Amino acid sequence: MRLVDPFLMELEQESKSTRRVLERVPENKLTWKPHPKSFSLGQLALHVATIPQAIAHLASQDPFEIPNFQQAEAKSRKEILDGFESSLEAAKDTLNGFDDARMMATWHATRDGVELMAMPRMAVLRTILLNHWYHHRGQLLVYLRMHEVPLPSCYGPTADENPFDVGAGKPAMAAN
Repeated sequence: MRLVDPFLMELEQESKSTRRVLERVPENKLTWKPHPKSFSLGQLALHVATIPQAIAHLASQDPFEIPNFQQAEAKSRKEILDGFESSLEAAKDTLNGFDDARMMATWHATRDGVELMAMPRMAVLRTILLNHWYHHRGQLLVYLRMHEVPLPSCYGPTADENPFDVGAGKPAMAAN
């Protein structure tokens, strides 16, 4: 097994939960923000959708020059879901090109030519791709809860859905 293979397997497994979360983003709330300093719902959802491709791409660069980041705001759920499918496939293609030597090699991030970060590429995939993705997916779940959107199961039951109930896949009744 190649060193990148567990990351690809985790990316594939987690994509299922992420897709279920993105499918529930309400189109009529894409411009909503919980706070003036926060991303809008449309920005956050599009960010979650495109993290795999963006981070796989940056992990393929060495050094990676950190750009000024501006997050676009999605205009529709379709844009989010199409972006997610495209991002996922592009990330898999990029990561499949990483051999074991490349995974173990030190990756560098710079800003204006000054090194800000250096770590093994494996650590980039764990922290900046996967952990970063889960963090923002969790934020998105909070945004959805604030709009009374039934939350899908990611790692187990939510108050709205229990994959362990008989007839899994059907939302469980919320207990109050």
